[in-house]
Amino acid sequence: MSEKPIEGNGKTFLVLLLPISFLIIFLVTTWRILLAVIVLVIGFKLWQEYQWQQWTVRVNPIFHQLVRENQGRLTPMDLAMRGNFPGTTAKRYLDGKASEFGASIVNSEEAGQSYYFITASILGNILDSSEPVKELPAQPVTKTARSLLAPPPPQEEERETELLPQQTHESAKRSLEKQLVFGSLIQSELAKRLNVYSSTVYKRRNDPEFPEWSRSKDPDGIAWSYSEKTKEFFPLEEEG
Repeated sequence: MSEKPIEGNGKTFLVLLLPISFLIIFLVTTWRILLAVIVLVIGFKLWQEYQWQQWTVRVNPIFHQLVRENQGRLTPMDLAMRGNFPGTTAKRYLDGKASEFGASIVNSEEAGQSYYFITASILGNILDSSEPVKELPAQPVTKTARSLLAPPPPQEEERETELLPQQTHESAKRSLEKQLVFGSLIQSELAKRLNVYSSTVYKRRNDPEFPEWSRSKDPDGIAWSYSEKTKEFFPLEEEG
């Protein structure tokens, strides 16, 4: 009874041994060819990657120009039309740039897939446009504030007072007296006084022509200067 299991195991071993033997013989006789094929495949992949890198170097100027023109928003079609190459290639390129710069990818039914690349200048424009334009009433400098510069004639102050309702003038007077208690304004306060965005004051504060620019915006024609040390804006004394 024990001879049948032994005979069955022997047949199973022979069945497995034949394919294994053929495989070993095949590998021994063709290993050089297989190695050459593997080397060729790896070399071809490396060559393709090199070619892609060289191609992206030529496309980068087109990409940078489109980012500036379109405020950071690009689609594969935009790049494909400008560079005159297939859309799949443009999408692969944009996917790589999105991964490199951390761009946002938005899918929409109308525009398809869009890539948003945010630069410092684009971010500044976004912040400017996000601030609502407010009509600010002209705030005349009060007697206390003017004393930091030069005392004005009483008649001029009375004439300025008549331009605004009494209640508005009184509130503006108290506000400016409080702001100019140390003879200076911070950036947001000066922006409100000049009726411009705070970011606009920030961009122009170190400009040599900032005093004349601020004088043209100031409701009372006062020129302002910026101090890097205190990070505040001071009124310039008028000569003569």
